[in-house]
Formats: sequence, structure tokens, C-alpha cells
Amino acid sequence: MCYSLNAGGKRIRPILLLATLSGYQKPLEDGYDVACAIEMIHTYSLIHDDLPAMDDDDYRRGKLTNHKVFGEAMAILAGDGLLTFSFKLLTASNIPTDKKVQLMERIADAAGPCGMVGGQVADMEGENKDLPVDALQSIHERKTGELLGVAVEAGAILAGVSEREQVALRHFAQHLGLAFQIKDDVLDVEGDEATIGKPIGSDEENNKSTYPKLLGLEGAKSKLSYHLGEAKKYLYSTSMDHTLLEGITDYIGNRTN
Repeated sequence: MCYSLNAGGKRIRPILLLATLSGYQKPLEDGYDVACAIEMIHTYSLIHDDLPAMDDDDYRRGKLTNHKVFGEAMAILAGDGLLTFSFKLLTASNIPTDKKVQLMERIADAAGPCGMVGGQVADMEGENKDLPVDALQSIHERKTGELLGVAVEAGAILAGVSEREQVALRHFAQHLGLAFQIKDDVLDVEGDEATIGKPIGSDEENNKSTYPKLLGLEGAKSKLSYHLGEAKKYLYSTSMDHTLLEGITDYIGNRTN
């Protein structure tokens, strides 16, 4: 569990949560437990995603994947352990009970069959098929967007903001999640393996539908710009200080890994 959790990575999800709290001038320590729980869920998904039965990847974040170091059985259990311990961390936190229940419900939705797990299922079923763009978008909204989105939403819940603000931030996060995945697709085509920390071209090797495959590289980049713009539009409609979230949005569009 610790091997994969401490293997590095961008920590985008916990950073999004803490940046949302900061934007509403709330103490960052209010979100530490939730941020850690979401990162545990994300890391579990990566361990399982790399397994031979899934994407069968040898490297993650520049290191050997969990199953390459500890074997498939232990990697599966490490993922299971991170997922279940994340909810233990939430229940043990000092968050007010009403917010705690709301957070656990939303995070479970985002990580479960209607969210990340469902997106992964659709992604696997879409291998060796030419999916239309709307089907690909649906996969990414669930597989990547839901957990990114719930990180922002969790920050808004902890900050105690209005439902209108929460809805605006939910739309912001949805577009940000799609932009994140499109950028991943682009980097799988033109990224640098040493910078990314894993082999490029794995999507093509697994015969997956991607934005560059369906729209061409320039079309994918245009779609990326669209979602980044829409994300900022919703962000600017909120009352928060959006400096940090705006910076993260720009980073996602310009990142090289």
C-alpha cells in the first residue's frame, strides 16, 4: 500500500480539494483527511488499472508497478486495502457528522459503479472497437472526471458554500476532468517516456479509442482547449478567489507528464 501511495504523482485531486478550501478562505487542515482519502482511492485504482487483466503496465510514475514488485495477489489486496482504509479515515475524521455523511456518499458514488468503476468497465468493453466521441466522453467523465470532480465538490462541502456555488464548481470539475483525460491521450501520442514515467503508445497498443485516434491530434488539442475554456467559465461564475484553481487548470492544459 505504501509503495504505491508514496510513489509520487501529481496529487491533483488532493490539491484541487485544498485549493477549493483556500479559495473560500477556509483552513486547509479542515480538508487533510478527505484529501488523503481521495488520494488513497485514486492510488488503489491505479494499482488495479495496471494489473495484467486490465492494462498490463510495467511502469507507473517511473517505478515498477505494484504487481511487478509484489505479485498480482498482493497488488490486488493492496488496492483493496487502500480503498477500504480511505473510508476508515473519513469516519475517524473530526468533520461534522452531517458533512461527513454527505462526503462519504458523494465519494462512494464517484468511485463506484456509477463513476470510476463503471467508466473502467466501459473502457475495457470499448477495446478493439471504434467508439463514437460521445461514448468516449462518457467513459472519461466516469473513469477520470468523477473522482477529480468530487475532490472539488468535497472542498465546497467542507467550506459550507451554497448549492449554486457547488453546482458551478461541479460543472467546472467536469470540464477539467475531461481536459485532464484528453491531455493524457495527447501525451500518449507525443509525450516523452522519461518525463511521463511510463511507456507512450500504450493506448494504441491496447487498441483503445482515444481523442487523437477519433479526432486527429489537432482535433484532440482543439477539444482540450474547449474544455479548459468551459472550466474557467464556470470557475469565474463563483464568488471564490479562483487564483489557485485557475492556475491548476492552466497546468493541466500545459503539463508534460
